[in-house]
Amino acid sequence: MDQKLAEQLDGLVEKYTELLLGDVTEDRKEKVKAWVIYTYIAKSMPPLVKHWNERYPEAKEAIKELIHEIKELNEIHRSQQK
Repeated sequence: MDQKLAEQLDGLVEKYTELLLGDVTEDRKEKVKAWVIYTYIAKSMPPLVKHWNERYPEAKEAIKELIHEIKELNEIHRSQQK
């Protein structure tokens, strides 16, 4: 991937994180990236994610915690906008 595209995609993820959670830190951006990747793969190739979850149960738990954290941060952000 060329540098320009990488920078533009990073900007897209940064804006998405801001809109989703209210503010952006590198940590939040990385968590949103992981969440987006996992969610997309889970929807497009469920057997692969099932296999991964079975093979790496500790990672499955970490992803569940990450998803819960993002959901909570999004709910807080949405409630502050009302």
